[in-house]
Amino acid sequence: MSIPNDPMILVSYINTQLRDFYPSLEELCKAQDLSRAEICEKLAGIDYKYDAERNQFV
Repeated sequence: MSIPNDPMILVSYINTQLRDFYPSLEELCKAQDLSRAEICEKLAGIDYKYDAERNQFV
C-alpha cells in the first residue's frame, strides 16, 4: 500500500483511515504495514501529533 508523500494529504488520509476503519494508529500501521515512527515524524513536521483519545492527528 502506498500512502501520500505530501504531509498535508497524508494527515487527511491517515485521519480518514482512523475514523473509518481502525480503532488505533497501531492497528492501522499493522494492517497496512506502515511505520508508526515514520508517520509521526512526518506529521510532526507540520505540527500534528497523534491523540490516542481522539484517535486522530491534531
